[in-house]
Amino acid sequence: MIREVEVEYEDGRIEFTLVRFVAVYSSQLAQHHEEAYGKGQVREAETLAEHIAQVQRRRFACEADAQVAIAEYEGRGQGKRGRRTCRWRYHEVAYSVEAQWQPKPRAQRGRPRKSETVEPEQVYRLCLQTKALPPPMSTFGWLVLATTVSENTYNDAEIVGAYRDQTTTVEPGFRWLKNPAAITPVWLEKRERIAALAMLTVVGLLVYSLIQRQVRQYLQQHQRTIPGNKGDTTRPTAAVVLESFVSVIQVSLDLDGVEVCQVHGWQAHHDLICEALGLDESWYTGAATPKNHPTGPGSP
Repeated sequence: MIREVEVEYEDGRIEFTLVRFVAVYSSQLAQHHEEAYGKGQVREAETLAEHIAQVQRRRFACEADAQVAIAEYEGRGQGKRGRRTCRWRYHEVAYSVEAQWQPKPRAQRGRPRKSETVEPEQVYRLCLQTKALPPPMSTFGWLVLATTVSENTYNDAEIVGAYRDQTTTVEPGFRWLKNPAAITPVWLEKRERIAALAMLTVVGLLVYSLIQRQVRQYLQQHQRTIPGNKGDTTRPTAAVVLESFVSVIQVSLDLDGVEVCQVHGWQAHHDLICEALGLDESWYTGAATPKNHPTGPGSP
């Protein structure tokens, strides 16, 4: 499929150019999508059960307040702009208002007298009807590639081959962005803001890919490993590398004018990562040296 779209160049020119969209089907990808959909639906069902219990506990004095609460739950409350967000991806949730009678709270504390009558009052509660959405099997396994390269230069098979051969570029980092539930929606109205966000995303993914590349090359050259998701590995992802530093904690104490810093959680594989990336590990380990602070009257 070929469509004519606007393309903005570095000098600010905006011209129309032809973009070719190539749709590719993969049975292996379809199976992966189906399994991921089933797991996601189970996880969401647990979260939805907690949400239902929380919503049904609420009581409202009037029907208008209940309708306002429904608008908030559906993402169309006051001050909401842009496209309405969908909180539930695997289930259809419908809200309704139901009136019920309950005993009116007493003004006085203590046990009521036998002759005292209990006055009822009408309150409103929310009811939820849920329905599990069937998996969209027709969309599973499909991948759409967009390119400005004409078919005379590269045919469809060559475009697909070039896409699959990308192993060290920024493109693989966009996988986590392709899931609609992966990021919070961002509403940008100006071209300059859209372009700035795209540039920052590409630069961030470039740094992300370079971290992964450098660490993998260093470990393979020196025949070393670091802890991964499933045991020690020589090919960690950048996410594994970054998450390994979550356990590193620095605690600073001021003891009689002497600042003492202690680093907890630093292990041997952190040294390997710093060496691979050319970082100075003294940023962490060197912080554990005592530092004298002036405590006299003239000290700042």
